[in-house]
Amino acid sequence: MSAEKPVWTHLSRVQTEGDNHIMEDACGYRRNAAWMIDGATSLLAEIDLPGASNPSWYAQVLNLALAEHAGPADPREVLAAALKTVDALGQRLVGARSHFFPSAAVSLVTAADDGVQVLSLADCHVVARRYDGSWLHAGVPISEPTGTRADHLQARRDRNTEHGVWVARREPEAAERARLVTVGKAHTVALASDGAWRAVDLGLVAGPEAFLDAVSTPGGAQELMLTLRITQQEIGETADDASVMCVALQD
Repeated sequence: MSAEKPVWTHLSRVQTEGDNHIMEDACGYRRNAAWMIDGATSLLAEIDLPGASNPSWYAQVLNLALAEHAGPADPREVLAAALKTVDALGQRLVGARSHFFPSAAVSLVTAADDGVQVLSLADCHVVARRYDGSWLHAGVPISEPTGTRADHLQARRDRNTEHGVWVARREPEAAERARLVTVGKAHTVALASDGAWRAVDLGLVAGPEAFLDAVSTPGGAQELMLTLRITQQEIGETADDASVMCVALQD
């Protein structure tokens, strides 16, 4: 008989809506996979999808698709299968439209006997603690245009092409374009949307390792997200949806 695959178990999960008041993040875990999804705020005209907003609908649909396809050790295989499921649903609802189809940043963590891997599209963040006590942060901010609204709109149209950033949308080939980080033997992982990662950017914790420590319990995660919201209100910063989840491998 083959050995059982590693399985994630839940330590904490906190999600707080931003000033837009529609939650456009999603996160979850099943079997050996855990993931964070950060829906991209709509810039182009929204299409007729059954959700509070297009990004909200997309985050929930991709969340379920990742849960459905969790199991393989290769995160590219899991993400590609999930995107095929999203594409099939999108085809049924709105046809083959791509530029206007909602998208998201996503980080997908899979565990196998030989260690943990992190697959990422765009700017979610993952911090992992290894069995030897060391830690690793996987997360790279995407390069967004700083020019006019027209520049931002063109950048959105260029997504998932040779001229733009690759994100999770409906194209399964995005899984091949994603960044893959081999973590090694790790036992605890925190996943965060970029809205939650503002706690690090604003210096509310000392860095990625301190962030992992802070969110490893429900009370700690709630306290940090509340401190983030209070700080953002004090400095007049627009609050994005903030989602954080911490999981650990079952013994």
